[in-house]
Amino acid sequence: MPTQTIPTMVDVERIAALPDAVLRNLLITQCYHELGLALAERTGGHANWCCFATWASKQAGQTIRKEDLGRALEAALGSEANALEAAQALKAAAANLGAQLKIQELLRLIWRTYNPQAAFERSSTAVARGNLKVFEEIGREFARFHAQCLPDLTYNAENITRFVEQLRPGEAPEGQQYLRQAFLRYYQALFTTDEKTRNELLLLANLEIGFHEQTRLQPEILEALIAPVISPQEFANNLLKALRPEGGWVTEVSLFILRLFGRLANFDAAIESYVAGAQRQAQLLITEAMMTIELPHNQRLRLGDDLAARFPTAFEHLTNQDLLGLLAQIDPTPDSLVESGAVYWGDLPDRMHFIADMFRCFQLSTELLEAPFDGEQTTALKENRIPTGRL
Repeated sequence: MPTQTIPTMVDVERIAALPDAVLRNLLITQCYHELGLALAERTGGHANWCCFATWASKQAGQTIRKEDLGRALEAALGSEANALEAAQALKAAAANLGAQLKIQELLRLIWRTYNPQAAFERSSTAVARGNLKVFEEIGREFARFHAQCLPDLTYNAENITRFVEQLRPGEAPEGQQYLRQAFLRYYQALFTTDEKTRNELLLLANLEIGFHEQTRLQPEILEALIAPVISPQEFANNLLKALRPEGGWVTEVSLFILRLFGRLANFDAAIESYVAGAQRQAQLLITEAMMTIELPHNQRLRLGDDLAARFPTAFEHLTNQDLLGLLAQIDPTPDSLVESGAVYWGDLPDRMHFIADMFRCFQLSTELLEAPFDGEQTTALKENRIPTGRL
């Protein structure tokens, strides 16, 4: 692994300050890669948290860029009978309000009112905020660690103590106790010659930062997953108002009277069915995007499936007591990949179970140290340009 320029805290702050969420995400991904390489050079060439963060950030970029989500949802909903049912029910309601529209016009109106792009925009914004939130905190601490501690050629207790004392005590989300512990493990790993001991220290540090990170990300993950949700009542009212945009309070009164006398019962039922289907499809698409991570060489992991991998020999029998203690807390199926798939990505314990097993399976894979972008794309990023090609 060739030595590269190590990103500094100034670099991290410059990237974090960028207003363009797409460019910022790409630069965050590249910065994680460079930070990960720098530490790996000193710790046996195996993956640290930044190496995993590189590929997670790259995956987050797909949601941030909203790649193909709108088209995929339109294709899914266009084939559903409840869209047509809603349009037919709306046709009767429209007639009651004095609007005569064809079914195809009503289908377009229903789609426009649901406005999936706005739902995906909300999801994109939440993921981008989480991507930035973690980078501003953890990316900065890695840059600080690299500047303050990585140059040490011998163990310097005073130096690492000064470093960790700048991190807040206490548990996440407010405290940084797991970060304090993790960077102490990384520092110990710099000077540990026994390979098994060093690898278990790295795994423990990776998991401690992962636990801190995922705890901090919980609000943004939940927000991204529920972004497509809209109540059927709100959707129906917006849809009916769209029929008579000039109606103002007259339309409001008309809707009240029609509902009062049960003239919108079929319409409300059809809309409830349509919205439920639309939300289900939109959440499936967003969840699929968030619950997939692509590692180098087209290794595509579905986070909802049990890992189709195995623990490397070095990690089959662990001995570090702190590591065993943490795994007992976050891995309900110790030493097994059974039920490692996360049923619901919004559930923190479910998520950490998968992450614990993924880190244990792939930490010794040197493929995680590969560059996330090709040479031309990296050059473009260094010039603060969004690269072309598959990102």
